[in-house]
Amino acid sequence: MKISTKGRYALRLMLDLAQNEADGYVSLKDVSERQGITVKYLEQIVTALTREGLLKSHRGKTGGYRLNRAPQEYIVGDILRALEGKLVPIACLVNTPNRCERSNECITLPFWNGLSKQINDYVDRYTLQDILDGK
Repeated sequence: MKISTKGRYALRLMLDLAQNEADGYVSLKDVSERQGITVKYLEQIVTALTREGLLKSHRGKTGGYRLNRAPQEYIVGDILRALEGKLVPIACLVNTPNRCERSNECITLPFWNGLSKQINDYVDRYTLQDILDGK
């Protein structure tokens, strides 16, 4: 499993918004300058995050984006899943129930399920605030 650039940048964007939440709505241009990510790429990311209810948007001269809730209420795993989909190490774990024709006799499936649980438990253990606090 590999987190894509969109997933990594989504986390950076959310942290940037958390660090600058006192400014109200933050423009993508400002985030772009601070994070070194193009506005065009950020637009794709905020569309997914807004659709998932993780961000608020406001149009106009004072428009931009801001967090919907406090940084300690955002689970890192939820942010990553908004861009990446399910965080699983192998394709056959994407669907529940498992549709792999070999799942009933697959001797490695418990290993992959265990790895998947470790990954998801880890990313779900952290909030934006935890990262801001250096935890």
